[in-house]
Amino acid sequence: MLKKKKWLKLSLLSLLAVILLAGCGGGNDSDKAEEGGGKGKEKDVLAQVKEKDKIVFGVKNDTRLFGLKNPSTGEVEGFDIDIAKALAAEILGDETKVEFKEVTSKTRMALLNNGDIDAIVATMTITEDRKKEVDFTDVYFDAGQSLLVKKGSDIKGIDSLKGKKVLAVKGSTSSINIREKAPEAQVLEFENYSEAFAALKSGQGDALTTDDSILYGMADEDPSYELVGGTFTEEPYGIAVKKGNAEFVEELNKALKSLKDSGKYDEIHDKWIKH
Repeated sequence: MLKKKKWLKLSLLSLLAVILLAGCGGGNDSDKAEEGGGKGKEKDVLAQVKEKDKIVFGVKNDTRLFGLKNPSTGEVEGFDIDIAKALAAEILGDETKVEFKEVTSKTRMALLNNGDIDAIVATMTITEDRKKEVDFTDVYFDAGQSLLVKKGSDIKGIDSLKGKKVLAVKGSTSSINIREKAPEAQVLEFENYSEAFAALKSGQGDALTTDDSILYGMADEDPSYELVGGTFTEEPYGIAVKKGNAEFVEELNKALKSLKDSGKYDEIHDKWIKH
């Protein structure tokens, strides 16, 4: 009988302990949920930009005329870079309040959505698919896809690519477009424009395709290459920001409009884009 009473007592104590622990655990989970909700609610990007007094832009380092690292200074230079600086001047009052981080067509979306950069200014075409992942500003540059070939090539345009090797960059709209426009061409993809252009010059392909604005930079670098066939797509460039940051998009759009109204945009455009 004594053993039975002792067993019942222990059982009741165990049950009480379980109930108390469950109650504590439930309280903690609730508290954690509330805390998590507080921590999970990040400040919008515009608030973060103003708090740190700096905008971190994702830019390309390998795209002549738009974003190219100068080997003698180590600085990135180009149209996108000057636009980014001018935007910082409009929003934060000083064009030096910027930080540039290198992106490629393949990495830029992930870096933006991970919070490593505040905005992308990197020859990025606005597309319906991309709008599902990021938000875009108004168009800040109009481009069109074209072809770059060695002078004297028998390739004269999109219709003469049957059986040819066409070089493109991973993650770019150009890579998708060329497969649709020239399905009988063989497409070889590279990590960035420097690699793709080097491959063209070494004979790994017959043509390189991307936006005409980028190809003009390559032809400027090596005049033995030329653009052929005109453009066969429309490529409107936009500045991309993480989804759900309407205030930041609005601020960037106001800044872009101010640059265009003041003539600063045309000044930057004419400095870099001479074609």
